[in-house]
Amino acid sequence: MTTKIRPHALIRASGGPRYAVALAVDALGTGLLRPFLLLYGVTVLGLSASATGIAMTAGVVTGLLCVPAVGRWLDRGARSTAVAASMLVRVLGVALLLATPAGHVWPFATAALFLGIGNQAWPAAHAAVVATIAHGRERDAALAGGRALRNAGLGVGGLLATVCLAGGTTALQALAVGTGLAYLTAAALAWSVRLRAQPAAAPAVTDVPAPAMGTLLAANVIYVFCLNVPEIALPLVLVTQLHTSPMWPAAIFVANTVLVVTLQVPVTVLLSRLSRRTALALAGVVLTASYLGFLAATAWGGGWSAPAVAAVSVLCTIGEIGYAGTVTALVAAVAPAHVLGRALARLQVSTGFGLAVSPAIITTLAARGPVVLWGSLAAATLAAATAVATEHGS
Repeated sequence: MTTKIRPHALIRASGGPRYAVALAVDALGTGLLRPFLLLYGVTVLGLSASATGIAMTAGVVTGLLCVPAVGRWLDRGARSTAVAASMLVRVLGVALLLATPAGHVWPFATAALFLGIGNQAWPAAHAAVVATIAHGRERDAALAGGRALRNAGLGVGGLLATVCLAGGTTALQALAVGTGLAYLTAAALAWSVRLRAQPAAAPAVTDVPAPAMGTLLAANVIYVFCLNVPEIALPLVLVTQLHTSPMWPAAIFVANTVLVVTLQVPVTVLLSRLSRRTALALAGVVLTASYLGFLAATAWGGGWSAPAVAAVSVLCTIGEIGYAGTVTALVAAVAPAHVLGRALARLQVSTGFGLAVSPAIITTLAARGPVVLWGSLAAATLAAATAVATEHGS
């Protein structure tokens, strides 16, 4: 039976009005800065693009290394405090960014480090908050609602930042200030919720069952490639291989964001007819079909390839919505209560790892042609979906 979630119940299950505002403000701040951190290092600080990129990558990697500690903190009962801390550490990162003198790479690298820690710690902490307040399919819908809200905030923040770019260096500095204030406001709102969980008693086995969780985390590394398809794979294929206008990938990216914001909750609720594992496997099948669709669209030729790619991207987004609305809920459902934080942290590490390696893998595959790119993604995703489907669980 499909779960029916009313808006006020969804907000309550997501942490309440103050927490929802905190999520929106945090996402707005991230949307303001995330796409333009590289430009800040190059334009405002006068650093080389390579040095800036290395510093940002180091920040992401270090952030992932800190996630297991966040998981252990969550298992000791931390909830809203952990979310607030992930926001406050980014306030420190922005402050260091603003204090970095021109031409100095190490202060910028330190700022990127704190931003990376906060960005990587937030998803597990937020999921733990929702898992503490809501249960069953209501929790699934609340997690989906949080993702939709975050995507909306990221989109608005990115749009505002794009508009402000015409102001040059001064505008980038103002964006950084606005980001810091947004993170600080969000942290205060999240902390005010004052949610804490009682640590669950540990049974004789003190960890997450390895086989089922290991399969799920390995599959997640493959699934997460879909998040970089509209940002990396499609622009690369459309502009460099099909020689279309840059407006096509931009329009696809905007459409992807709008679809995620509007459909994330309805699709997640619709999928509640199925077991979470079946829904996740189905999302993999949809993603596989979309990758094969991209292969067919790029082979179309003439002036129809770009519209065909845009049409297939809708199918890819539906698969992304199904995946993102199910994977965290599945981990929360199968993980023993006493290691929920560590299970969510491991999911975030696998997600972060997949997002980190996918740009290099996608660009390497794309250089060998559309058959290699889309065929490899389709085969890997179908294998991941099969592995998920053959496991037993929620």
